[in-house]
Order: sequence, then C-alpha cells, then structure tokens
Amino acid sequence: MTYVSATLTQLSTRHIVTIKARGKRITQAVDVSQMIVKRMNTVGYVIDDVRISSDSLTSQDGKLRNVSTIEIDITKN
Repeated sequence: MTYVSATLTQLSTRHIVTIKARGKRITQAVDVSQMIVKRMNTVGYVIDDVRISSDSLTSQDGKLRNVSTIEIDITKN
C-alpha cells in the first residue's frame, strides 16, 4: 500500500506516472497499477502504456545475467 499511496500522491500533481520494476518485483508493480486502476475507477485512472524489456547485469559471481524489466504508465483519463 505504500507504493499505491506514493503513486496516487504523484498523480495528484502530475499528468502521468511511470511505475518501473525489474526481476521479482515485476509482480508488485503490476499489483500496484491494478489497485490504482481498479479501485480508483471513479477517478478515471487508466494504464496508458506498458513496456517490457530486459537488462544485462553482472551478478556477484561475475556472470552476465539478463533481468526482465517492466514500465507501466498510469494517467488520468
């Protein structure tokens, strides 16, 4: 709920907010966006765009790993 509150605070002063996550936190980003869109449907928030990609990161053992990323744009309709 902390991320939901922070996103709603940003949406009160900005036209568009982007939620970004990577790896295991992608599900949390999707949950946050869905809570805002579904529970605040009377306000008119909608998901404007979703971008998925992957980043190459070097792990602690020195190996190159691909990590999935997501960016979810939320705007007021």
